[in-house]
Amino acid sequence: MTDYASTSHASKEFGVRDFYLGRQPILDRNQALFGYELLFRGAPAGGASIASGMSATAAVIAHAGQLGLDRVIGDAQAFLNVDADVLMSDIFVFLPREKLVLELVDTVEASAALVDRMAQLAGHGFRFALDDGAANPDFERLLPMADFIKVDTRALTPSALQQLAPRFKRDNKKLVAEKIETRAEYDCCRELGFDYFQGYYFCKPMVIGGRKLTPSQMAITQLLTLVSSDAENIEIERAVKGDVTLALNLLRLVNTPAVGMRQKIDSVSQALIVLGRRQLQRWLQIMLYADPAQRGHSASPLLMLATTRGRLLELLAKRLRPSQRNVADVAFTVGIMSLMDALFGMKMEEIVAQIPVIDEVAAALVHRTGFFGELLKLAESIEQMESGEDMVLPTLKQLAISSEELVEFEVAAYSWSDNVVRYAI
Repeated sequence: MTDYASTSHASKEFGVRDFYLGRQPILDRNQALFGYELLFRGAPAGGASIASGMSATAAVIAHAGQLGLDRVIGDAQAFLNVDADVLMSDIFVFLPREKLVLELVDTVEASAALVDRMAQLAGHGFRFALDDGAANPDFERLLPMADFIKVDTRALTPSALQQLAPRFKRDNKKLVAEKIETRAEYDCCRELGFDYFQGYYFCKPMVIGGRKLTPSQMAITQLLTLVSSDAENIEIERAVKGDVTLALNLLRLVNTPAVGMRQKIDSVSQALIVLGRRQLQRWLQIMLYADPAQRGHSASPLLMLATTRGRLLELLAKRLRPSQRNVADVAFTVGIMSLMDALFGMKMEEIVAQIPVIDEVAAALVHRTGFFGELLKLAESIEQMESGEDMVLPTLKQLAISSEELVEFEVAAYSWSDNVVRYAI
């Protein structure tokens, strides 16, 4: 058996640094985060493409070894694409199997050696996912080993989905609906009994005419207005105390590892001093996405995505304009606010009219223009790497940022977002 357990060997052999990282969320029936499919895109001679096979898996493994899988996925599950060569190697054996699902590509042939290898790995706690089998004649031989069946909803008619879902449910397989792009598609697959849903349907805004912010959201936006207008501390303190939920969350925030205070803070006035205006503004922006009834990884996927975007844009802006004051804070605000249209079900123009922002932020959010708009488009392109034209690598070249730097920024953003959701919300 070939030994690919060394991440340094994998990196050298397969040119790992030619790849950049993407992760696509997989949600459960309550729209809480369950896992991520990890995706790596490279730049071969023929143009950018989603990497597959040993080279892509080597990229995943190398980055996991160097940067830590936990920093990429937190407490979620990782779905990792593998082919026969990968399965027959030892390249993935050091990864935490309780967090790992090996997703077989649809070209895998069910040889006797492969089936035996899957049985061996299953005995050691590894789990497998299969595509629905439309392109793989060996699907039935592999089916008994699979825990998850992933179904491309774009490739099947509604009637075909209705026939397919009950069959796999009878076999006690967990069904994952892929390429869900709208709420209607999510609702349809949920009614058919699908267990998990993959795609970015949750961040597509559903604009509802005349919709208003909730009382809690309104209280936060009013506080944001006070903070951005340099109101007196006593005025901000009075506003925080006027909303019991906000006050309690503020006190809990300053007493968590995310802030790092050694002594317990037990008053709102102390908490405001400890945080300062900059951190208070960030916390309020994040709190707009938080559901007080749900914490940790059951939180809204919008919260996870928004905090990741905010941190990624902050790191990119700091790297590109290190001498400019406040540029990182502005970039963070753009990233956090970029999903508020989906959060509120309102047009972005209405949101920037209600929440005071500078002209550069408004231009980035509404039109994706200017320096911050370009950074936001880059972040969105990374998230959507499976669809549309790949604009990431040309943009990186234009910004003079290497793929290696981007991966490190992404992983830092994933890790920061995970800590915020886990400790601070």
